[in-house]
Amino acid sequence: MASQLNRGPPYLPTTWALGGRATKTVDIPITAVFLALYIGSAAWHMTIFQKNNKRGHKFIFNAVLFGFSMSRIVTCVLRIVTICIPSNANLSIAAAVFVAAAVLLIYIINLLWSQRILRSLHPRLGWHRATKIVFIALYVVTFCTLVMNITVTVQNFYTLRPRTKFIDRAVQLYGQTFLAVVSSLPYFIVGLALALPRRTPAEKFGAGKHSVKIAILLAGTTLVTLGAWYRCATTWQTPVPRTRPLPTYFAKPAFYIFNFGVEILTVYMYAITRVDLRFHVPNGAKGPGSYEKMTVEREAESTDVQTQELKEDA
Repeated sequence: MASQLNRGPPYLPTTWALGGRATKTVDIPITAVFLALYIGSAAWHMTIFQKNNKRGHKFIFNAVLFGFSMSRIVTCVLRIVTICIPSNANLSIAAAVFVAAAVLLIYIINLLWSQRILRSLHPRLGWHRATKIVFIALYVVTFCTLVMNITVTVQNFYTLRPRTKFIDRAVQLYGQTFLAVVSSLPYFIVGLALALPRRTPAEKFGAGKHSVKIAILLAGTTLVTLGAWYRCATTWQTPVPRTRPLPTYFAKPAFYIFNFGVEILTVYMYAITRVDLRFHVPNGAKGPGSYEKMTVEREAESTDVQTQELKEDA
C-alpha cells in the first residue's frame, strides 16, 4: 500500500480477480487461440451480413455480432500486451473495461429475439405500447448500469480510500447482479410467451420452425447466463488480498470458460444455425399481423433459397 501511494495513481489491484495473476507461458498462448477464434467469428458474421445486404436481406444483428467480435479482438490484444507489461496499470484498466462491456451486446440481441418470439405468439401483447415502454426502459437502465460499472471499475484504479472503494464495490455488486438478471430475461419472456393461452395461431416470421428458433435462443441464453452468474457469484465473495493464495473459484480455467469460452460458443452457434434467416422480420413490420402479412408477401416475391439453406435444420 505504501509503495503504491508513493508511486501515485493509477494503482494496480491489491485483491485477486477472476483469472488470477496472468503469466506469459500459460495465458498468452490461450489468449492467442481465443484471438484467432474471434477473428474467425468477425469474418464469418461480416461475410453473412455483406451477402445478405447484396440480396436486400437486412439483418443488422450479424453486424452487431461482428462488432462484438471486434471488441473481443481488442480485448485479447490488450490482455496479451498487459501480460507482457504487467506494471502498466493503464493497460490493465483498458483490458478490464473491454472485458466487462462487450458481452452486453449479446444480452441485448437475445432480448430483441425473445421480443420477436413474444410478438409472434402473442401479437397484441407483444406490440402493446406498455410492452414497448418496458423494453425501452430496460435497455436504458441496462446501459446506465453498464456505464456505472465501467466508471467504478476505472475509479478503483485511481483511489486507495477505503470509503471510496466500499462505494465502488457496492456499485459493482449491483451492476453484476443486474446484468446477470438481464442475461436471464429471455427465459422469462419466452416462458411467458409459451405459457399464456393463444387466441390466434402464431404469426410466422423468418425461416424454420418456432421450436427451433426457441431452442437456439435458449441455448445462447444459457451459455451467456452461465458466464454472467458465475461472474456475479464470484464478485459477491469477500475480496481476497493478493498476499493470500488465489481462491479456487478465481482459477484460470474459470476465467477462460466463463468469459471467452461461453461467448465463442454462442457467436459460432449463431453463425452455424443461420440466425440471419431464422430471426429475420420484414422491414416495416409494425403491429399485430404485420409479421404474417409481410412475410407472406416477401415469400411470394422471392426464391426458395432460404428454405433450401435450412431444409436439413428445420
